[in-house]
Amino acid sequence: MTALPPGSTIGILGGGQLGRMTALAAANLGYRCHIYDPAPDGPASLVSAATTVGGWDDTAALAAFAAAVDVVTLEFENVPVATLELLARRVPVHPGPLALQVAQHRVEEKRFARHCGLETAPFWGVTTLDELADGLSAVGVPAILKTCRFGYDGKGQIAIGMDSSLREAWVDLGSEDAILERRIDFAAEISVIVARGLDGECRAFPPALNEHRGGILRRSLAPAPVDPAVVQAAVAAASTLAEALELVGLLAVEFFVTEDGRVLVNEIAPRPHNSGHWTQDGCATSQFEQFVRAVTGLPLGPVDALFETEMTNLIGDDAGGWPALMAEPGAKLHLYGKAEIRPGRKMGHVNRRLRPWRTDTPA
Repeated sequence: MTALPPGSTIGILGGGQLGRMTALAAANLGYRCHIYDPAPDGPASLVSAATTVGGWDDTAALAAFAAAVDVVTLEFENVPVATLELLARRVPVHPGPLALQVAQHRVEEKRFARHCGLETAPFWGVTTLDELADGLSAVGVPAILKTCRFGYDGKGQIAIGMDSSLREAWVDLGSEDAILERRIDFAAEISVIVARGLDGECRAFPPALNEHRGGILRRSLAPAPVDPAVVQAAVAAASTLAEALELVGLLAVEFFVTEDGRVLVNEIAPRPHNSGHWTQDGCATSQFEQFVRAVTGLPLGPVDALFETEMTNLIGDDAGGWPALMAEPGAKLHLYGKAEIRPGRKMGHVNRRLRPWRTDTPA
């Protein structure tokens, strides 16, 4: 295995804030980044050496992009698998098409987790109203009906209760590719981000405890104050998934933790993750540096927590409070350079280091 030398170019599919922070980390290690995105002037393009603007099915633009980079990765998972397959015939692509295919479809995601021997919430694949009725009998209530593709930050989801009209819910969802999941009465939501290198080595960051509001991640606290047995189970599950997917890069895995300490796989993402932003200021290696290290073949960095860290997303008008945040002692502000503030849009985040973290600190 040979690592890409500094001065090489990393191609990133997607121009959002995750690509932006990856490009900044790559620059610190001596790499250039080249963004491919259908939209110009995204957050990542503002800090990268080059941008190709093109559609995901633009074979000529993709071929030119592949010729200009030394490795390709992605910063969000809604890239067509066919795009990755086309690029993989021309240049190394990490992660590969399998990880993307599984992460893009909620039913396949759940089936893959169970195939790996991991627990999930009860679920049922739904493509018709009749299948929704069958699924409700199998899964029970309360439940959540979700689109299998493209749902994020609470979008594409409808709660199903005892008095719900299944026909109305099916029409409102507007998709014939859906999943019905039993709503879990969980004790906590946590996430683990695991890196896997070209040599197969896995290193997992300490789990983060997550708080969502309106389906959007609002706050993460890391390392998560949960039982060590839960930490061990979640890290083992995330590593199992990364290895089974033969992933090179980062895999973020969100879990429900039940009252009796069981760890249920909820969702996966083969890329940096919002809940890992705390690592920028609270960990020996940030998730973005680790991502760059993994896809370029460098040795993985240490994942020790240095501080107990609270990450808070700045959503919509929250970003207007940047002067106070910049004046707050100990607050580390990260803004994404988005030109337009919109309700529900992630504009940045702030990390607060609460106290030094020791490995012998009880959870």
